[in-house]
Amino acid sequence: VEGLIKREQPNFIFHLAANSSARHSLLFENHATIETGTLNILESVKLHCTHSKVFISGSALQFKNTGQRINEHTEFEASSPYALARIQSTYAARYYRNAFGLKVYVGYFFNHDSPLRTEQHVNQKIVKAVQRIANGSEEKLTLGNIDVKKEFNYAGDIVEAIWKLVNQNNIFEAVIGCSKAFSIKEWVVTCFKLKDLDWKSYVEIQNDFVPEYNVLVSDATLLKSIGWQPKTDFYQLAKIMMEDE
Repeated sequence: VEGLIKREQPNFIFHLAANSSARHSLLFENHATIETGTLNILESVKLHCTHSKVFISGSALQFKNTGQRINEHTEFEASSPYALARIQSTYAARYYRNAFGLKVYVGYFFNHDSPLRTEQHVNQKIVKAVQRIANGSEEKLTLGNIDVKKEFNYAGDIVEAIWKLVNQNNIFEAVIGCSKAFSIKEWVVTCFKLKDLDWKSYVEIQNDFVPEYNVLVSDATLLKSIGWQPKTDFYQLAKIMMEDE
């Protein structure tokens, strides 16, 4: 990392690497990719490329979630190894910004999707299952609590938000999300409807499944104050995902 930054002298650096899982078994992997990765970048910038603007990805999951809208002033909570690494990474960003004057930004991502998602993520798991069923598969789609509500942002809109953030010098940390929550059930119904199928005929519910949260929604007022607005709504995102086979 140091050699790359020293050689290329980039104007912008975007640190997005992470294993997006809260499992304890990934404790050291998340620490290495998120927190150590952040330190590798920031120390290299300090030593060799202080003009670089650095973007560090944060997460909605590093905040204390009471079901209310989350913004930049919401308290952090180390509820998982993933959240812990994100919190450590944020404090590293603050340290290098305050101690050395580096332009280090943190964007707190809420759920976002695109056709490039893997089936490890439930939204894409649903999309791919519906596509297979529409093409003749006789499988059942097994899901947990489909009453959980979260945001359904399009990754392309999130990238535009990042670009908006790093091209100004007044706000260095911002929640990134549409501030609108939908249930997983609504996503299921919408995806099946796009294939003219009744979801109830194909979905099985695991009643013993315990979700990480019941509602996870942002208050992105600060980011919107600098001119960003999401362009893709819930139904447009479903169409984008379902049309990609």
